[in-house]
Amino acid sequence: MEYRIHPKTGDKISVIGIGTGPIFDTTEKEAVQALVYAYEHGANYLDFATAGARTFPYAGAALGAVRKELFYQIHFGANYETGEYGWTTDLDTVKRQVDWQLKELKTDYIDFGMIHCLDEERDWAAYQKNGVLDYLLDMKKNGTVRHIGLSTHTPGLAQKILDTGLVEQMMFSINPSYDYQHGEFAIGSVRERIELYRRCEAESIGISVMKPFSAGQLLNAKTSPFGKALTKIQCIQYALDKPGVLTVLPGIRNLQDMKDALAWIDASPEERDYSILGTFTPGDATGTCVYCNHCAPCPAGLNIGLVNKYYDLAKIGDPMAEDHYGKLEKHATDCIGCGHCDNRCPFHVQQMARMKEIAAFFGK
Repeated sequence: MEYRIHPKTGDKISVIGIGTGPIFDTTEKEAVQALVYAYEHGANYLDFATAGARTFPYAGAALGAVRKELFYQIHFGANYETGEYGWTTDLDTVKRQVDWQLKELKTDYIDFGMIHCLDEERDWAAYQKNGVLDYLLDMKKNGTVRHIGLSTHTPGLAQKILDTGLVEQMMFSINPSYDYQHGEFAIGSVRERIELYRRCEAESIGISVMKPFSAGQLLNAKTSPFGKALTKIQCIQYALDKPGVLTVLPGIRNLQDMKDALAWIDASPEERDYSILGTFTPGDATGTCVYCNHCAPCPAGLNIGLVNKYYDLAKIGDPMAEDHYGKLEKHATDCIGCGHCDNRCPFHVQQMARMKEIAAFFGK
């Protein structure tokens, strides 16, 4: 397993985590087997915006004894009183549900207490007016919640809530389908979405990725908006290459789903390569570096993805980006103008011209 350090909390988080959405719909034996397998193979981050109530006792049985080695996202607004997922901003219901979830998970604390699934301005207004936000903040103050998170599909609303300074973690749907404006949750333009990812990195807000396979649509040529299927490994790599991302949370139904996700760990560079996307991305994505490093290796030894990433972050005010850039072994001024990167970039970025721009910005 590979791990990334949360820049605000210092937590060491596995890049492959567990989305528990569909696991309620299996037997307890199968669910426990899948969760234990994930833990034994280093996955330490779980999200509990699940589709059914049975997930919680399943996870308690599988992981209660090792809870302190794991990180849990629990959502203040997810309601399972009917046995199935529901959404609420009723304060009393939220309180009952949080108490019940903690009991079933065999824990007395929450690593990331999530402001749950806000996609419209009125959701945020109700969340505050009904006292749910104050309740979450009180839970943080008394130590039950360690960090505040946000779950949303809407870049514009995410930006507004990030402006409050409350959020240390954001759960967001990242996949080529949504990023390139296909599907129900393809909210915001390509540039609006990448600007949100960059802001999270610049402000040390971690991103946990939901829906990396676009609810499975990307895995089948018949349902993929691109007319071609991607693999789970390609989708996971795509999400991990985005700024701010700490962990990808594929929804698992059973042990095989968990094994499929963990196959990323031993995958070759060729298996992780998603450059095929460059052949069917929309016009406003063309010319945007997505840090995929498909242009590598650079004959001059530049890490072109990181050079671009630190430049983009520095432009939006990340105070650490210039320092990170300065510590690179090679800088934009080392570009020899060979054109290798321009010819290989699947997103048609004119990297030679960008290297001159970046060199002028940083002075080296």
